[in-house]
Amino acid sequence: MEQIDRAIVAALSADGRLSFTDLAERVGLSVSAVHQRVRRLEQRGVIRGYAAVVDYEALGLPLTAFVAIRPTDPAAPDDAPERLAHLPEIESCYSVAGEDFYLLKVRVASPVDLEGLLQRIRSMAGVTHRTTIVLSTPYEGRPARPPVPPADTD
Repeated sequence: MEQIDRAIVAALSADGRLSFTDLAERVGLSVSAVHQRVRRLEQRGVIRGYAAVVDYEALGLPLTAFVAIRPTDPAAPDDAPERLAHLPEIESCYSVAGEDFYLLKVRVASPVDLEGLLQRIRSMAGVTHRTTIVLSTPYEGRPARPPVPPADTD
């Protein structure tokens, strides 16, 4: 990926609502050149979409937790993500290495709601879990900083 594309990705990661005019100004290209590059980045799947940053507390979902799950029966099919995909409280599901199979990021209104969600997760997916409740979030959803390739030494 070219350096200018990295700059475009970084700028849009920080503010997905930038106009093409503002983006062009930030990266030093014409508006039409930036528009073409953004379109190519979208077509290649580098930019997969644009989203609003949401205040979950204002939405009535102040409790965030991470739930590490693994199957109760290791011989059972590895289909927990599919079994749990319809639960709106689960924001993210990560396949992880280590003792656990998946790490779920969940958002709920209260400890009682978390308890109910954990019960549903256990029964629907046939898993055991370990839960970590988030006390505060110093930062989250940081803008992407595409790595810069090392400079040629030739």
